[in-house]
Amino acid sequence: MLVSAKDMLQKAKAGHYAVGHFNINNLEWTKAVLLTAEELRSPVILGVSEGAGKYMTGFKTVAAMVKAMIEELHITIPVALHLDHGTYEGCYKCIEAGFSSIMFDGSSYPIDENVAKTRELVKICAEKGMSLEAEVGAIGGEEDGVIGVGECADPEECKMIADLGVDMLAAGIGNIHGKYPDNWAGLSFETLAAVQELTGEMPLVLHGGTGIPDDMIKKAIDLGVSKINVNTECQLVFAEATRKYIEEGKDRQGKGYDPRKLLAPGIEAIQEIVKEKMELFGSVGKA
Repeated sequence: MLVSAKDMLQKAKAGHYAVGHFNINNLEWTKAVLLTAEELRSPVILGVSEGAGKYMTGFKTVAAMVKAMIEELHITIPVALHLDHGTYEGCYKCIEAGFSSIMFDGSSYPIDENVAKTRELVKICAEKGMSLEAEVGAIGGEEDGVIGVGECADPEECKMIADLGVDMLAAGIGNIHGKYPDNWAGLSFETLAAVQELTGEMPLVLHGGTGIPDDMIKKAIDLGVSKINVNTECQLVFAEATRKYIEEGKDRQGKGYDPRKLLAPGIEAIQEIVKEKMELFGSVGKA
């Protein structure tokens, strides 16, 4: 069932585990995540960037696909359809399209403008029964054209945003999108602890989940992270499995060129990653 992410994240915060947010890029990606979540009885968040939404012909198409897939696959665990790193305009498009959750990335604005726009969206999401994620301190790296330098968030600014009534907060703590460089300094747990202290029961979000060592993931969850985003890792294993299938010539065997066969190894690889992450995050059996 398609739901707001609010309840699932509040339960995660209280239970000291995290819910996985997995970006979807097409029908196969969505199916892989949903079936794995159902098998493991884990709540899940399907993330859609604005670029991915455009690729799939629009947010209305995405929402219709996800809702129909939940019905046709008999998915019974809680599922949130969430806009990832949304612009102000993109948030309104997803509200209209029927998403159950949105993220407004106002981290590039001066804090006063971030607060003003977030406050407006808090009111609308409350009226619609949707959950809202906000961001303070840009996430490093590049994702779908969104580029951040990766500075750590100001805990006081985080409190300003949290006090508006958002349902979850992404605070930059040195995390980045994409592959982490060899000289990465690691997560700033000092910043995370300070944000946690000032925001209380607010579920915190860790973007850039790919490549962060397991011990850091677990420590972040202990310090209040209740939602962890994974995208790059699924893309990497999908590409690797598909490449192997073609290099081994399996696409030339029988009807191995059929997309249903060609894409199958990549989809299986995604399912394995989703399973690993759900087990690491502690969300298995929490639906």
